[in-house]
Amino acid sequence: MPRKGEGWAVERAGADRASSLHDKKQDAVDAARHTAQREGLELVVHRENGTIGEKDSHGRDKFPPRG
Repeated sequence: MPRKGEGWAVERAGADRASSLHDKKQDAVDAARHTAQREGLELVVHRENGTIGEKDSHGRDKFPPRG
């Protein structure tokens, strides 16, 4: 997520504080992707305006698609 004046933050849903802060968006995405893969979480990458840019699920989906 973008943070005004602080760069980019890696945040967990419902957390009070950011897990980490980064100067570059790509550094934040890399750190968040590593955590999401390791812990089986969904990664949500935000654009600079705060809207959702992309999602990537690394979890164990309870309802995988059929076929």
